[in-house]
Amino acid sequence: MLTVRCPGCGHDQKCQPKPGPLAQKAKRCVYCGRTFKIHTSLPTSRIVKP
Repeated sequence: MLTVRCPGCGHDQKCQPKPGPLAQKAKRCVYCGRTFKIHTSLPTSRIVKP
C-alpha cells in the first residue's frame, strides 16, 4: 500500500498498485478527478510514504 500525493490538489491518498512496473502506473484523484502517474524516480515521485 502506497501513499501518493495528487499534483493538482495536494491531497494524500492510498494506492494499491497491481503487479508490474511501477513507472507505468497511474492513479485518478478521488478529490479533483485528475489522473497522474506514480513515478519511481525521486525528483518526479508522487510517493509520500511506501
